[in-house]
Amino acid sequence: MEKLQIICVDDQREVLAAVKKDLEIFEEYCELHTCETADEAEELFQELKEEQKPVALIICDHIMPGENGIDFFIRLNRDGQLNKTQKMLLTGLATHQETIKAINEANIDFYIEKPWVQVEFQNAVKKLLTRFILKNDLNKADFKPLLDEDELKKFEA
Repeated sequence: MEKLQIICVDDQREVLAAVKKDLEIFEEYCELHTCETADEAEELFQELKEEQKPVALIICDHIMPGENGIDFFIRLNRDGQLNKTQKMLLTGLATHQETIKAINEANIDFYIEKPWVQVEFQNAVKKLLTRFILKNDLNKADFKPLLDEDELKKFEA
């Protein structure tokens, strides 16, 4: 079984450290990569793609210097690069309009506010990873402890 790839993008190192800590429970099944800019994340995304390591999930901050998280997702969506990758937006400052844009144009799969509750964050990641596994027809048995039962039921319905 090849590990699932997760990219987390945030310009604040303390946020990246918190995400890394909260995702330790997935270490057996996932490899976490951290980036501080959208450009760095895109470069890593391309490297992983070339290595034939598909990215299961990108967790991206909304407000960052340079390109913000919503615009980053919109741009990658336009290129068709994120067809199967799940997308989570982290934010502490989004307006109502920005939230609508994130959903309608960036096609995010999950939106979570900072500061988050650890168990809620972990449950959201579990749901998104389950969706990726199901959409990509990966062997469910390889990831059994990782799978979210509610997502499995929705998929099988």
